[in-house]
Amino acid sequence: MYRYLLFDLDGTLTDSKEGIMNCARWAIEQLGDTPPDDSILVQFVGPPLRESFLEFCRYPLEKAEEAMRLYRERYVPIGQFENEPAPGIAEVLKRLKDQGYTLALASSKPQELCESICARFGFTPSLTVISGCTPENRGSKAAAIREALARLGLTDADKPSVLMIGDRKFDVLGARECGIDCLGVEFFGYAVPNELRDSGAIAVVQTVPELEAFLSGRFSPGD
Repeated sequence: MYRYLLFDLDGTLTDSKEGIMNCARWAIEQLGDTPPDDSILVQFVGPPLRESFLEFCRYPLEKAEEAMRLYRERYVPIGQFENEPAPGIAEVLKRLKDQGYTLALASSKPQELCESICARFGFTPSLTVISGCTPENRGSKAAAIREALARLGLTDADKPSVLMIGDRKFDVLGARECGIDCLGVEFFGYAVPNELRDSGAIAVVQTVPELEAFLSGRFSPGD
């Protein structure tokens, strides 16, 4: 039985597509390059930012680091506000906490932005821990998960009771690296078809009510 729930942020608790795509496009243009089309830019939602610039723009590491700096130059004052919560998710987080779950955030987004966004959308009171990217973990999903586990005071013996919840394969693979299960969500459709199941998610839910039903034992695929 799960007792501890770790949530991803972008694409899970929030629909952050607009801000992420706008900031990625802006950073690429500032470097004098032509941005890829939207079908590529939307894939920036979810993965660690460095990996996106390396993979989708084919940038060498130094240029990817500069692109990340430019991205955040726009994201901090503007992009983080081009963002909306998943419908009803703040209320679901509160109910889950009231049911006795311990909730935490584990995101590859910078720590200070995680804190800002969670506060703005009313998530913070439900979260025992907010774990984001720091200079030390450099955006690694597994590192964010490990940090959340450590700050919750959990050990290897607790891992069977921990569930990661996220919308991309990076959440599933990061959870596996840390020895915990992952539930996939497809609230906004950012994962490619079958991405979550093929990566090893224990199940995939499509809506916030389905997420709540799964965690209360009332969900079965096809409902």
